[in-house]
Amino acid sequence: MRQSIPRAPGPSDYSRDMAEQRLAFVENFSGVKTTHTRGYSFDPAILPGNIEHFSGVAQIPVGFAGPLLINGEHAQGEFFVPLATTEGTLVASYNRGMKVIYESGGVKTTILDDAMQRAPVFHFEDARGARDFGIWIGDHFNEIKAQAETTTRSGKLRNIEQYPVGKLMYLRFNYTTGDAAGQNMVGKATFVACEYIMAQYPGIKRYVLSGNMDTDKKSSRLNMLHSRGKRVSAEVTIPAAVIENLAGAPVDVLLQQRQVSSLGSFLAGSNNNGSHAANGITALFIATGQDVANVAESCAGLVYVEKTLDGDYYFSITLPCLIVGTYGGGTGLATQKEYLELLGCHGAGHVRKFAEIVAGTVLCGEISLASAVMAGDWVSSHDKYGRNR
Repeated sequence: MRQSIPRAPGPSDYSRDMAEQRLAFVENFSGVKTTHTRGYSFDPAILPGNIEHFSGVAQIPVGFAGPLLINGEHAQGEFFVPLATTEGTLVASYNRGMKVIYESGGVKTTILDDAMQRAPVFHFEDARGARDFGIWIGDHFNEIKAQAETTTRSGKLRNIEQYPVGKLMYLRFNYTTGDAAGQNMVGKATFVACEYIMAQYPGIKRYVLSGNMDTDKKSSRLNMLHSRGKRVSAEVTIPAAVIENLAGAPVDVLLQQRQVSSLGSFLAGSNNNGSHAANGITALFIATGQDVANVAESCAGLVYVEKTLDGDYYFSITLPCLIVGTYGGGTGLATQKEYLELLGCHGAGHVRKFAEIVAGTVLCGEISLASAVMAGDWVSSHDKYGRNR
């Protein structure tokens, strides 16, 4: 007979008593004592909307890297960045990159675009029906926008892309979402818009709220080109003497290696021609209460380098699908809120600042790892800092 995990009705399910009951249940089932899971400092009453069957915590070590010096439009000054990870060398590597960036005058960050999507698909009798529907959508955008925005104070419908395929019409609703990451927000708004469309336009056989062209929590070339979440660039010009001392190779050799790495990424079909954007993004996401599954999209990256007329090393990385929030979701949880506050990024009005900090952190990791590979201390560093066996 199937055994059910203990639950209580309503808010009482989020209590230390119920957490203890659930732990006792799994301990009895497995025969394993769960000592460390019980160690947490917050009231479980804050958790509705974040988790079900709350039973305890998974503790992940956090280290700070920095100072990260940023010359951004929203993030300006020095920041000590919390990184939650179990991978030895990660914090040290980002810290080393931040030192180099500091010596080079800081990283410049720029928000290039901002959009979150939901992509419904509509079915018709034939391709002409889908085509004519697309014309109607364009003619009635303002009414559709008004309906979508009845569901949200901060979400704004920017535009609707159209992708007809035979008798199907795929639409991509593009929204700005304020300080929230916004996937749930745009899902609700698009549902209301689609119901309005169904009531107004004859000839639709049916629709599905997501035809998977939003590619939620999956990497896609479409999102890399059109953006999903924040499209943000981080760039720096590193004096030749500084980068050559770090990498143990002249700028010309570093440029050649970058060509080799980009070619390797092309051959592999990678969504990133850089080194390891996912490392810094994941560690920051865990520390600050982001939806960690969004790393699947957010880790996409486009690296561009060149040698300046002065012989220095220009390096940039653009993250076309960085999905972050400073309000809602896990950002209000105790520790996560604390780390966002340390960065000056908690709550409304700070999401673009946080996006720039993430991008700046990623750039530091790219510089550090690429230099370690060239200098030949990649393996030795992991042997020194990354082994606990």
